Amino acid sequence: MMSDKSVSRSVRGEPVRQRVLDAAERLLRQGKADFSMRDLAAEAGVSFATPFNRFGSKIAIMHALSARRIASMEARLSSAALTGDAIDRIFFTAEIAASVMLLEPVVNRAVMGSLGAPGSAPGAVMEQSARLWSAALDRGEGLADAWRSRGLAILPAQLAFGFRGILSFWTAGELTDTDLAPAARRMVATLMLGFADRRRRPALIEAVSPIF
Repeated sequence: MMSDKSVSRSVRGEPVRQRVLDAAERLLRQGKADFSMRDLAAEAGVSFATPFNRFGSKIAIMHALSARRIASMEARLSSAALTGDAIDRIFFTAEIAASVMLLEPVVNRAVMGSLGAPGSAPGAVMEQSARLWSAALDRGEGLADAWRSRGLAILPAQLAFGFRGILSFWTAGELTDTDLAPAARRMVATLMLGFADRRRRPALIEAVSPIF
């Protein structure tokens, strides 16, 4: 359990963390994906040690930037006036996720490109992404009754894997900005087919069509 002093330090430190992350985004926006921690400290107007003290490494900073993107997706999903069933919500979430990444393609490609680099500690991107898809699934309306419980257990991680794979091809330039959302929709349709109620399957099959 954290002491009152530890909590107080944590609260006071949060604006500094956000300041460092804001500075990292500015550097990425300028095309400086290879920035050093010294560059980052100077851009943030903090001491050289501060980024290390707050995050530990540049890779951890990039993981924190990825978490910002997922938090933005979660905020958009939670504030939307949603209609339809779980399948509709998953399609909507795919649109949200793609639109967030396309807000700043240069920054977000740099963030995505860094996530595969080895670090001293694993990140939490997969867990955060799976939580987003799990929120969209909610109680799983639209899934076949016989497969609903299994789908709710399996689909969040599989959707996280699928969207991460699409982003990797987008980051590498093999998918254009225009391709991103359609590729995400096809991924969703393909995964949902295995668990959808039979009345939803024809539309999902129709949605799975060649990209090229």
